[in-house]
Amino acid sequence: MEKQFDSAHAAELSHEDLASVVTALEPDQIISAKEHHHCPRRQLTRTEMVLFWALRIYLVFMVGVVVYQIWTGVR
Repeated sequence: MEKQFDSAHAAELSHEDLASVVTALEPDQIISAKEHHHCPRRQLTRTEMVLFWALRIYLVFMVGVVVYQIWTGVR
């Protein structure tokens, strides 16, 4: 009977060995492994949240500018 892959042995494997193992897996095995080792979302700091909201607002503003420029260019 084959020995199950243990995460403790992952440190002993090189990057090439891990790549060859991943390429040998079936698609459903890869999905199962990814679901098993899922990383949760990172909690953002207040500064990061403000920065991302500022970028969202800037993006919406710039999309409006581009739409306005296209609209006036067509007229």
